[in-house]
Order: sequence, then structure tokens, then C-alpha cells
Amino acid sequence: MKPGSTAAAIAARQRQTEHKLVQVETAIGQLRRERGRLTVRAIAGRAEVSATFLYENEAARALVKNAVADSRSRHDRTAQQEHDRVEATWRERALNAESELTRTQKEVFTQRQQIGELMGQIRDFDQMVPGESVQHLTSENTTLKHRVHQLTQEHRKLQERLEGARSNLRFADKRIAALEAELLEAR
Repeated sequence: MKPGSTAAAIAARQRQTEHKLVQVETAIGQLRRERGRLTVRAIAGRAEVSATFLYENEAARALVKNAVADSRSRHDRTAQQEHDRVEATWRERALNAESELTRTQKEVFTQRQQIGELMGQIRDFDQMVPGESVQHLTSENTTLKHRVHQLTQEHRKLQERLEGARSNLRFADKRIAALEAELLEAR
């Protein structure tokens, strides 16, 4: 073989390799824009090169490795953002339920104090005032008892809602942990 023909063959081989590298870069760009899955097979198919070329050529291997790593980190960021968004909504619901429960408990306590004071006043009036006033106070007392009963029912409902929100939060935490485990296994 002539030295000139060997040099020409080597130069042709280098041009061919450079052309393939440009095809690989183009394929990676297209897959990113299309949000396609970046794998060696997908890149090789799109670039119309062999998977062996992508594994054996250092430059091609580096391009594929960087593209796949970037794709994974972008996917991880997206998954983390979704996780944070879901976590925030459950936390917000639980905090709202707890603040409403606290407000209701304060209201019930205030109503009970007021009922106690009114019961004391009824006893005082009962001893001092005859008939009609006692009936009026008795009906007012019945109304207040009914209001206490309503507040107690509201308190119970809010307590149940808080328990439900806490249960949902625990379920969401378990589900998120399971999804994170799946993500780790998928790597």
C-alpha cells in the first residue's frame, strides 16, 4: 500500500467520524426538543449510527453520557417540584384544620363560661323573681343549651376533619416515600 493512500484513508475515516459526531449532537438536540427519552439506542437510531460507535468512540460516549445525565437531573428536579407542591397542599390543609379546631375550642370554652354565668344569674333570679321572669330565663337557658349543643357538634365535626387531614397527610407521606423509592430503583 502507498503511504499517500493510507493517509487519505485515515483522513476519510476522520471525516466520517466527525460527521457521525455531528449527527449524534443533532439527534440529542432533537430528542431534547421533543422531550423524547435519551437512551443510547434512541440516540443511535435517531443519528443513524450504531450503538457500538456510541460506546467505542470517546467523544460520542461523552456526548451521550452528558445528555443522559442532564435528562435525569431535569427529571429529578421536576419530580422534586411536584413532591414539594403536593406536600405543601397537605400541610396547608392540616394547618387550616388545626387553626379552625383551635378557634372552635376557644369558642366552646367562651360559650361554656357564658352559660355558667347565666346559670348563676338564673339561680339568683329564681330566688328573687316570681313566675314569668323564671319562664323567660328558663327559655333563654334552653336556647343557650341548644347553642352549646350546636357548638359541640361543630367541634366534633372539625375534630373529625382534622383527623381526616392528618390521615391524608400520612397517606401522602407514605405515597411520596414509595414514589421516591421507585425513582431510586429506576436509576
